[in-house]
Amino acid sequence: MSSTQDLDFSSTSADASLTTPTQASSLAKGDHILIQNQPCKIVSKSASAPGKHGHAKISFVALSLSNGKKYTDICPAHHIVQVPIIARKEYLVIDITTEGFLSLFDIHNPEVTKDDIHAPGVETEVGQRLSKLWEKVTEGGEGEVWVVVLGTMGMEVVDAVKEAGKD
Repeated sequence: MSSTQDLDFSSTSADASLTTPTQASSLAKGDHILIQNQPCKIVSKSASAPGKHGHAKISFVALSLSNGKKYTDICPAHHIVQVPIIARKEYLVIDITTEGFLSLFDIHNPEVTKDDIHAPGVETEVGQRLSKLWEKVTEGGEGEVWVVVLGTMGMEVVDAVKEAGKD
């Protein structure tokens, strides 16, 4: 058998690390939740009063981070739900390719550009804002467009768009 020096326990790739258990009643609008294995952002939450045979129920309406589809879930207020672990990072937009991919610059890692994130569609509020600001910057020749990218469960999506010095 090999010695313990050959073993490396410094990291793991267990799926359990992609989410964290949280009591349903502690979540609010704007928080994230996992519904039908989709990481979603909560857009509304309502609670019902406890019935004579049970507990208060919480109703969530949330939008998928990956495709914007609406999901709903109803569970007891004391129920434990899964919340995706979200990594949030800001990037400077260098270019938007004709294929719809963003070319992004990370000020914390200037040697590498990130070119694998798809620009949000213009049918979304974020996509409309990105398109408007990018057009303003490219035509005016000054200013910067920054995007907020959320990473969770093996995917990365643009969640917000900012103009340098604003928002």
